[in-house]
Amino acid sequence: MEYLVMLPGPTNVPNRVMNAMLAPVINHRSDDFRVLYKEIFEKTQKVFQTTGDIVLLTTSGTGAVEASVVNLIKKGDKALIPVNGEFSTRLADLIDSWGGQAIRIKAPFGQNPPYEEFEKAFEQHKDIKALYAVYNETSTGTTIRYMDKLGQLASSKDAFFIADSVSILGGDDLPVDKWNIDVCVTASQKALAAPPGVSPVSVSTKAKKYMQENPPPTIYLNLKRYFKYQEEHFETPFTPALPLYYAFREALNIILEEGMENRIRRHKICAEAFYAGLNAMGLTPFAKEDARSNVVIAVNYLQGMDDKKFRGLLSEQFRVLVAGGFGDLKGKVFRVGSMGEVSKYHVMRTLSSIASAMNMLGIKANPDATSVALEKLKGLN
Repeated sequence: MEYLVMLPGPTNVPNRVMNAMLAPVINHRSDDFRVLYKEIFEKTQKVFQTTGDIVLLTTSGTGAVEASVVNLIKKGDKALIPVNGEFSTRLADLIDSWGGQAIRIKAPFGQNPPYEEFEKAFEQHKDIKALYAVYNETSTGTTIRYMDKLGQLASSKDAFFIADSVSILGGDDLPVDKWNIDVCVTASQKALAAPPGVSPVSVSTKAKKYMQENPPPTIYLNLKRYFKYQEEHFETPFTPALPLYYAFREALNIILEEGMENRIRRHKICAEAFYAGLNAMGLTPFAKEDARSNVVIAVNYLQGMDDKKFRGLLSEQFRVLVAGGFGDLKGKVFRVGSMGEVSKYHVMRTLSSIASAMNMLGIKANPDATSVALEKLKGLN
């Protein structure tokens, strides 16, 4: 039996997408490639809901996040950022290490800082250049639910607004232009349900102009180079991962066939089913209710649930893969990726496997928990 990959990335990839990688390798300086690249460019714009530029980096999501920093932040620049988990901490540290000054608005893990804190920060620091936000904190299953207001605030202060949407784009609301997002980064292996290795970045006209006039002292992540090659030839400046491009195009086709509204609704229903089923087992979400993610379900362990034994049972006995916590949360939580092609089957198999693993550990799970989840899933087609 194949593994059911319920990680917060990489996620299960449809066969259609995997089979697309069997296409023959082509010259990346050819008309064939330009047709492929233009098609991906335009379909990515639709998924991001933007008319802005798209850059396709052959990197992990971290590479795209780093590109958002090195192309905008100069020595001494102030960047405001909420910090409430591992990835927002890393981003703040990256800004500092690049010579910028990260102004951290801290909140306990599993929570978001009050929106008013951002208004206060802009009042205290009149020279904030950029507002960075990790839309979905993968380490804690926490989602910022006022991204639209952050975009309005940054725009009103003439600051750039950058969204790290690595683990959420394609699984929850993210209208880039409507929310005034200047740079939005994501990765192929999360809610977009493609293999790892492609990290799309959307760039607004305002941010593009700045990047072209102030290129960074880097080569591979220098976005000015990508703009130049796109405008002149519709090519990439460096050799792209061609098989992954074919796979990514097919993943985009599936997304657009389903429709963004339907896709987001499906993710929401599956998340509600997970939370309801887990709650019926006596398990509690790590994130506070107003900040809970629809794509990463972080769950507190009960006393007596050993992380290694529990996830080992899920993997070895039931072929279901979930993630543990890391950093301060190691051994305290497990995380379920409810993203990509997640469906009724994924939810029910995962929940029934969790209940069985708990019983094997001597922790009696409520046998009606799956019925509770199934009730929530009635809204799915």
